[in-house]
Amino acid sequence: MNDVMSGGVHRLWKDHFMRTLAPTPGTKLLDVAGGTGDIAMRFLDYCKETHGDSSAQVTVFDINPNMLEVGKERFTKTPYHNSTSNASKVSVHSSGYEENRVLKPGGRFMCLEFSKVENPVISKVYDVFSFDVIPTMGQIVANDRDSYQYLVESIRKFPPQKEFAKMIKDAGFTVMGQGYEDLTFGVAAIHSGFKL
Repeated sequence: MNDVMSGGVHRLWKDHFMRTLAPTPGTKLLDVAGGTGDIAMRFLDYCKETHGDSSAQVTVFDINPNMLEVGKERFTKTPYHNSTSNASKVSVHSSGYEENRVLKPGGRFMCLEFSKVENPVISKVYDVFSFDVIPTMGQIVANDRDSYQYLVESIRKFPPQKEFAKMIKDAGFTVMGQGYEDLTFGVAAIHSGFKL
């Protein structure tokens, strides 16, 4: 469904996210709100393909146990399923404080999330696509309009880029520059902060 909704652009965002993260051999990734494990899978693939690294580890957390089950199923069909990841349920709203607590000094917090489009013309087109097209696609492709309507509404509740960058700073992270990089006119953004 992500491919249908984004025309495949989400794959470019996730590939760019991995290159920006640039994990080194032995990196341990904590994937909060990791859903079905797409970023986790890309992380392990990136480490193996870039460094020949099979020591990288990932832990996926998400509040939705159904998504975690899909992720577990996906991982059982890969060479990574035995001891390189686990999935757990957590019901904590992430604002960066817990991530700061568990990261080692020098560790990096990164977040790829849908964001606020600032350009009024693009924003109008994006709103029509989001509220009219995505739920209809959800109905046609997945027979589930309500979940995709909820998705669109929940995306709009995520803080705008500058506000989220401030939240990252307030959680104790050091941010470089403005603390985020807009993707596709701000439809999504990569947020980043370092624990020093």
